[in-house]
Amino acid sequence: MEYKLVIIPLCIGCLLDLILGDPRWLPHPIRLFGKSIAFGERKMNSSPYTFGKGMLLTIVLLTLTILFFYSAQQLLVTYPIGYYSFTSVFVFYALANRSLIDEGKAVFKALEQGLDQGRKRLSWIVGRETDQLNAQHIKSAVFETMSENLSDGVIAPLFYYAVFGVPGAMGYKMINTLDSMIGYKNDRYIHFGKFAARLDDVVNYIPARITAVLMLIVTAKLHKIRFVFRYGKQHTSPNAGYPEAALAAILDCRFGGPNYYHGELVEKPYIGANDRVLADHEIKTVVWINQKVTFVFILLIVSFYLFVL
Repeated sequence: MEYKLVIIPLCIGCLLDLILGDPRWLPHPIRLFGKSIAFGERKMNSSPYTFGKGMLLTIVLLTLTILFFYSAQQLLVTYPIGYYSFTSVFVFYALANRSLIDEGKAVFKALEQGLDQGRKRLSWIVGRETDQLNAQHIKSAVFETMSENLSDGVIAPLFYYAVFGVPGAMGYKMINTLDSMIGYKNDRYIHFGKFAARLDDVVNYIPARITAVLMLIVTAKLHKIRFVFRYGKQHTSPNAGYPEAALAAILDCRFGGPNYYHGELVEKPYIGANDRVLADHEIKTVVWINQKVTFVFILLIVSFYLFVL
């Protein structure tokens, strides 16, 4: 019976993500997470003890998130319909693969209409400044984002769901949202968001590397694993470089390099050496990789619960 409590919501939630993505009309818990973080940041991000206050905010919000979802599941576990419905919905909310794919394809479609349209649409999904990017840089940014967020938006929440259930998946989403909002190395957040940023690095360590390996497996490129670990560790992030390096290895291209963030030039290392022109049709390859990696990881989780536990 126990395996059904994990597998059935997993399959339903993943199917919902595949069908619905992230419709803007649907209330989403990440918006509530964001409002909670913004409120806490306004009240607490001030001297003295800025680092300690940021750490306290992170721990409190993470604890409340885990306790809420753990308590809700415990209350519903004796009511199968309620339990499966609740858990399935929040597995769906934890995932972002359909929306990630849709946004990547939308940038390529906008780019077909003109460089300015491509730059504008890209600005919706990346933190870098886009007003000076050429077509090659835009395509590269899309592929980097899709590979990195395959880990952050799909494999990591699935990993923590498999290990800790919905409390784990939504706890991970809270950490990831904290990092995306206050984990910057600028004057405002360098101390206040440092704990959240480091915690995000820790929880993404295993999923990022799982993602990279799965990307190589589904494309029969596992022999390029040394390439991935060579270039992955050169990234400024301890985790993002691994799925990006895997995609660079698969496509035999080059990612990374300097970009402007909030008016400042940030020198980032290159990932890969082949600075070739990226073709429009390669978005289909990247979409296929994302979908297949997701399917294989779901299959691994199901197999683990059926045949190992």
